[in-house]
Amino acid sequence: MHALDVLGDPVRRRILELLAAEERSSGEVSTVIRSEFGISQPAVSQHLRVLREGGFASVRAEGTRRLYAVEAAPLREVDRWLDQFRGFWEQRLDALGTELARGKRQRRLEQGRGGDSRTGEET
Repeated sequence: MHALDVLGDPVRRRILELLAAEERSSGEVSTVIRSEFGISQPAVSQHLRVLREGGFASVRAEGTRRLYAVEAAPLREVDRWLDQFRGFWEQRLDALGTELARGKRQRRLEQGRGGDSRTGEET
């Protein structure tokens, strides 16, 4: 399964968010996911299995509990793939920053001249 197929599901993304904060037991994950998404425990287990088989999560036994944690390697692969697109949003963010700075400078100039920056009229 391709990484984006795994990450395309909102339940799996939410599970990864939970695991990013800290290692969690399957019961803890199940409780949160069941309450937020209204799905059954077996459905949560299936999502955990997909994450595990896709390499996004690891599991270890601690007594009778199964503890899940995020695995970084597949996420780094996704990040590398996204690199080819990063320039699109960085250019737009840079342009937005320039426009915001220009607007702030304009407002300061208008306030210094005694003009009303909202109406453009002299006060």
